[in-house]
Amino acid sequence: MKILNYGSMNIDRVYAVQHTVRPGETILSRGMNIYCGGKGLNQSIAIAKAGGEVYHAGVLGEDGGILMDALTRYGVDSRHIKHVPGASSHTVIQVDEEGQNCIIVCAGENVRVTDQDIDHVLAHFSAGDMIVMQNELDNGPTIMRKAAQRGMVVAFNPSPINEALATYPLACVSWFILNELEGEAITGESEPPAILAALAEEYPAASVVLTLGAEGAYCSHQGQTLFQPAFKVKAVDTTAAGDTFTGYLLSGLSRGEPIQAVLERAAKASSITVSRKGAADSIPTPDEL
Repeated sequence: MKILNYGSMNIDRVYAVQHTVRPGETILSRGMNIYCGGKGLNQSIAIAKAGGEVYHAGVLGEDGGILMDALTRYGVDSRHIKHVPGASSHTVIQVDEEGQNCIIVCAGENVRVTDQDIDHVLAHFSAGDMIVMQNELDNGPTIMRKAAQRGMVVAFNPSPINEALATYPLACVSWFILNELEGEAITGESEPPAILAALAEEYPAASVVLTLGAEGAYCSHQGQTLFQPAFKVKAVDTTAAGDTFTGYLLSGLSRGEPIQAVLERAAKASSITVSRKGAADSIPTPDEL
């Protein structure tokens, strides 16, 4: 099964701070590093590192060479990336002493996806192939609808939470991969069992993976609910933890592996990621698991 990731790509500027800045406060950074990021790029690299056949689609500006290099280095097929004038997206990320982060995204050219772009990319994929999406691009609902019409398996990570979520045709989704806040935004429920129940009632044909950070993850799939504990580590930077989990999950699903084994590998991989600094570069290989 081929995996198409129609997703974002960002240049991450990561600042080490004692604590994340509060309103009206000025603080000193203890250092700054530049990394390749964006939920789309991180997930594509995680899928590739986990052994999946992944193709990334999206739009990059003139400064996107560092992002193309990262995708190529890790084995992501980038033939469907469009290059345009202007700047790519970038982020400003604060990481505190506990490894927690807060993120500002400055959207550039790579969110501007046209209907013509979508048709051109999807023409290279068939029924049974998988598409993974996040909520970081323009025209996401159109991508989802057209992919489902082609018979593709739609995996959706509804992040970030914003008003655009209400415009997505969520009945097209085969796999929801989301955390508690994203689950609450879609269902109105705040407790994990209630989130799972609400999604099952509204979208009975879909499977759900609900990630709970250090508490682990629930998976509702084919009439059963599984729980995967997290592996305890010292958190250094949680930036790409969820993207790592998603990448390993989808890679395993694309190969038809048993769901419990897929969840365990995804949990191991994300635990390693949070023990390292950075985003894409912190994602482990299977040998490291």
